[in-house]
Amino acid sequence: MNPTIVGLIVFACTFGGVLLGMWLRLVLPEHHFDAESKDTVKLGIGLVATMTALVLGLVTASAKGSFDAMDAAVKQSAIQALTLDRALARYGPESAPIRSGLQKALGARIEMIWPQGSSSPVKLDPTSSGAGLGAEVLAEAIRQLRPNNDAQRALQSRAMDLSEALLQARWLVLAGSEASVPLPFLVILLFWLTVTFTSFGLFAPRNAVVKMVLFVCALSVGSAVFLVLEMDQPFDGLIKVSADPLRYAHAHLNR
Repeated sequence: MNPTIVGLIVFACTFGGVLLGMWLRLVLPEHHFDAESKDTVKLGIGLVATMTALVLGLVTASAKGSFDAMDAAVKQSAIQALTLDRALARYGPESAPIRSGLQKALGARIEMIWPQGSSSPVKLDPTSSGAGLGAEVLAEAIRQLRPNNDAQRALQSRAMDLSEALLQARWLVLAGSEASVPLPFLVILLFWLTVTFTSFGLFAPRNAVVKMVLFVCALSVGSAVFLVLEMDQPFDGLIKVSADPLRYAHAHLNR
């Protein structure tokens, strides 16, 4: 789902509901707007507004949780990469090619997920490029090390655990890139918002100030949905998980 398109659709439907309500006010007979009718409509719309707030809160919490999980995974991967590099450094000079390969693989992964060119597509599938295969080659190279003493055996075991954790992290990033906000939630939310704004237009005075306020309200709701969907795509769009932890790790590897 494109957050910009969805946000514009939400804005168009909500403000369209306002205009529809104002039009209905002109064509419906006057007895539809007596005090008892207004009270009943306001009571029903209050219930709809409460459910809308609940659903919007659930959607926001889901998107924020997904974003925070990916941010934590990126930071954890940076820590694991640095720890793996230091374990290999302590192992001895035999691990120098592996450390160099680790730095290259991490640099390639950063370039795929956070490409420098604005037109470059984000690539999350580890099997679609050489970076994922390079990580597996490094893990196999660590297994093929021949330790000469207990210290090297312990460091090799530690390095193997860290390399497997890094391999697992790349699949976690791929799985977490899937949308966590279900489409039915958005459809129901849009319907309720449209109904609510239609009621606003139905009973609101028809003057420029009221129209401007309701326009801003519709724009605000559309912007809120846009931001929620932006967070639901943690590696694309305006709101992204920062690459700074991995860039820091990349700069300090193989030293």
